[in-house]
Amino acid sequence: METNVLLFELALTFYFIATISGIIEIFRGKKNTSKVTLYLSMAGFAFHTANIAIRYVEGGHVPVTNMHEATSFFSWCVLVLFFFHEFKYKLGLLSSFIMPIVFLLMFSASIFPREIKALSPVLQSYWFGIHVVFAFLGDASFAMACGIGIMYLIQERNVKSKHLSMLFQKLPSLQTLDEINYHLVTLGFPLLTLSMITGVIWANSAWGTYWRWDPKEVWSLITWLVYALVLHLRLTSGWRGKKAAILSIIGFAIVIFAFFGVSIILKGRHVFM
Repeated sequence: METNVLLFELALTFYFIATISGIIEIFRGKKNTSKVTLYLSMAGFAFHTANIAIRYVEGGHVPVTNMHEATSFFSWCVLVLFFFHEFKYKLGLLSSFIMPIVFLLMFSASIFPREIKALSPVLQSYWFGIHVVFAFLGDASFAMACGIGIMYLIQERNVKSKHLSMLFQKLPSLQTLDEINYHLVTLGFPLLTLSMITGVIWANSAWGTYWRWDPKEVWSLITWLVYALVLHLRLTSGWRGKKAAILSIIGFAIVIFAFFGVSIILKGRHVFM
């Protein structure tokens, strides 16, 4: 077995165990959360990082040029933001809501062909690397906002319940979750904007035109409009709390379709080959 494949399988295995551990943590009848899920996810992240580094060295480019690499890199970016927020805010159960997303992305990556291919001529531009890094970090921010949104909805149900469960004590306050949700959307939106700006520059250098109404470009624009609406409603109409949480979940569903649906179902030049 090739080294990069072995590292990927080890990362996937640790993410799976971390996901199971995180789910058990939700139902564990103790007030304090353990660090087991966090340590398991860190171990998986170490193998995952080594896998990406090896593919970068062997391929000579950022490993995001096919569905396996792109999905793997997407989940890696989610973990980068997860660790940052976990150590900054110490949200305890955050890993229980993020690791299922990470594992599903990595499991999806495992389905696609894993061979390392030479970079096609249209991708041989430094604008491509800048574009994809902005795009994946933006999508990762929206994935995190989705996880926080789910935590908010569960905690709100706990608050409205007459009998507070142990889970109520494990989850952060509604205000904290709402503030982090807003922070993540305001982080993801400019990253998405920058990815679109650098994307049209790259498109012009690759195909001689800035915009071709390719399915990927159209759904990127739809995603941008959705999150622009989310921020507009929050700032002008006071859509906070539960409404903001639901919009974050809907927004990420659109991100997932734009990522997988457009690349697999819809046809166009702007897909992962």
